[in-house]
Amino acid sequence: MIKVGLIGAGHLGKIHLNILNNSDFELIGFHDTDISNSKKLSKEKGYYFFRELDSLIDKIDAAVIVSPTTTHFEIAKKCINKGIHIFVEKPLTTNSNEAKIINSLSEEKGIIGQVGFVERYNQAFISCKEFIKKPRFIESHRLSDFNPRGTDVSVIMDLMIHDIDIILNLNNSKVRKIDASGVSIISSTPDIANARIEFDDGCIANLTTSRISLKKMRKTRIFQEDAYISINFLEKEFQVVKIRDRVKTDSKNSLIIKNNLGEEKVIFFENPEVQSINSIEAELNDFYKSIKNKSESKVTLSDGLKALEVAEEIMRQL
Repeated sequence: MIKVGLIGAGHLGKIHLNILNNSDFELIGFHDTDISNSKKLSKEKGYYFFRELDSLIDKIDAAVIVSPTTTHFEIAKKCINKGIHIFVEKPLTTNSNEAKIINSLSEEKGIIGQVGFVERYNQAFISCKEFIKKPRFIESHRLSDFNPRGTDVSVIMDLMIHDIDIILNLNNSKVRKIDASGVSIISSTPDIANARIEFDDGCIANLTTSRISLKKMRKTRIFQEDAYISINFLEKEFQVVKIRDRVKTDSKNSLIIKNNLGEEKVIFFENPEVQSINSIEAELNDFYKSIKNKSESKVTLSDGLKALEVAEEIMRQL
């Protein structure tokens, strides 16, 4: 049995705790600096509360770190030095220099690490990947209403970093150029931002993020030579629009267009069913399997570093 402990029992931490308690892990307990909240949580749910972080670390094989981003580096480093495998909520650390240290240290110590980019485990994204081949243009919109919980970092690190990770996963080409703009409305860091990312292979990604929107939206659209794929991360669904040459057997009711050469093309739609899963449960299960099988997780510490490097360049542009 792999013994796990949770560090950071805030809103998201509580969700992780409930899942860990019903997982293949053996949940040892949790640590949080909010003593009052922790005692209440322990009394209501029965989870063992460790006042001292070191006391928890001494009793576990793996740690799920859901504390504020500013604490990730020191906690992750302490866990790694104690031989503890780590799952760290996004962003991995506050900057890429810290992330590089965590990456190097984990490799040196043989530690399995995973970053909490939960959208990678969104079933709509998983299901649509088989349709995505050589994207030429990617457009993402991630809009959310204001929540003070995320304001310890900019909207880039809070929300856009999800989409940064997604596009880096979809397109392995090297980033050539980044242009970005943003503005602070409520908090001291940008609340609305847009970034245009050019890759060496010619693909362009346009990302828009806001945390002061009146409606929620988490959509990504991928345009490629033979298809258009639309992913709705919020509703966990996707649609594929394809185009092919018209043939004689096509019905008159088919959606037919002519291109600039006068060639007739048929547009058709695919709306595959998406299995409903709990994405957080899926990523924690992946973390468990990676430790058990001594294999690399789907979302590595290196992925966390790459996303941070792009996010930092966007911040510099702002």
